[in-house]
Amino acid sequence: MRNNRYFSPLLVMVAIAAITASCGLYKKYETPADVPLIDKYAQALQAPVDSSELGNLRWQEVFTDPLLRSYIAQAIDSNTNLQNAKLNVDIAQARLQGAKLSFFPSITFNPNGAGNKMSDFDMDWGWQLPLTVSWQVDIFGQLTNTKRSAESVVIQSDAYRQAVQSQIIAAVASTYYTLVSLHNQLDIYTENLGLWEKTVQMMRDMKESGRYTEVAVVQAEANYYSVRAAIPDIRQGIAQAENTMSLLLNVAPRQWQVSDGELNLPEKIVGGVPMSYLAARPDVRAAEQDFAQAYYATNIARANFYPQLTLNATGAYGTLMGGSVIDPAKWLLNLAGSLTAPFFSRGKNIATLKAAKLAQQQALNNFQYSILNASAEVRSALVDIATYREKQVNVNAQRECLTKAVEFNQDLMNLANATYLEVISAQQSLLQAQIQLENVKLNNNLSVINLYQVLGGGR
Repeated sequence: MRNNRYFSPLLVMVAIAAITASCGLYKKYETPADVPLIDKYAQALQAPVDSSELGNLRWQEVFTDPLLRSYIAQAIDSNTNLQNAKLNVDIAQARLQGAKLSFFPSITFNPNGAGNKMSDFDMDWGWQLPLTVSWQVDIFGQLTNTKRSAESVVIQSDAYRQAVQSQIIAAVASTYYTLVSLHNQLDIYTENLGLWEKTVQMMRDMKESGRYTEVAVVQAEANYYSVRAAIPDIRQGIAQAENTMSLLLNVAPRQWQVSDGELNLPEKIVGGVPMSYLAARPDVRAAEQDFAQAYYATNIARANFYPQLTLNATGAYGTLMGGSVIDPAKWLLNLAGSLTAPFFSRGKNIATLKAAKLAQQQALNNFQYSILNASAEVRSALVDIATYREKQVNVNAQRECLTKAVEFNQDLMNLANATYLEVISAQQSLLQAQIQLENVKLNNNLSVINLYQVLGGGR
């Protein structure tokens, strides 16, 4: 009989283990290798990391301007959004620690006292010092899946932190090169304003000599004031960009120094969109962790169909036992176990499991879409870079031609071989080409910054 008494619980334990293994309640999440798009993503995760790829470069290797580097470093240290993202990682880690501690017994110490009085007898005072230990046994993986889900949240929070940092780096760099472009445009307009002053004076002199009428002078003056009117708008744009930079660096609004220059694209870049580029993106990794958390939520919903075992042990020393006062003080020990079986909540558990499975499918769909979206963004960024590079070459050639045209027309006008309209038209075209070239150079810089960001740069 004694052998049977120990053999029966053993059979129960074996049966429980078999059920648990068959349900996969303890199976850890793995990136699915049999789902379209995600299978290639899973392979990219196993491939060695190429540190020379643009997305894997440190931001100091991409942004080499000393002033810009100092601004980015200051933003990383003090930007409010990035600080909050880092705090979210700390919060997730604290919750993970709480999930890990759930595996250990909880201990409660609850001192108490009471008094009893019967009829004419004196009050009998008693006291008790109880210590209670409660431990939930993780038979069907509720605690394990909760802990793993918390681990996934930590990874996801860190991915969001990286995404925010990448956005901050890109925003500071974009604002910096916007300021560079605006200052260059201000210089262009200021230089052209001086050129138009000379043209107006030339028209006045030629009017005095009878070569031109007042019409030529008025048209030249109109263009002069048109250039002059554009300068306040540029200064306003500079002030707005400086305010944006101040907010990014979490300081009071101020002026920011910039140095002229273009952002060169690192050589390690290809024409296509390798999956290794997409696997490094923080938003894709965050989407995967959403799917992992949905996977663990489904496991927890399955575990709710099985009973929960809780062991309780109480030890107490005192003169109060069971509501009666005894003397002298004595020890009381109690050991109990409870098995909670969800017999009357099966319908609710079925609905919860169904909702968890549907949510898991949603997370999988979002995971797949994040890869597609990342691929489209990277491809668009590569197309933008190629487009603006080609455009910059052509606009630069146009500007050089128009610069010569202005010089030739001025010489011809002095020799009476060109009209004032030809001179005015050439100067207008040159100004437009100069501004267009600055805008193309800015767009080229912004496209490089955008490519670095969409590749998950800033790690």
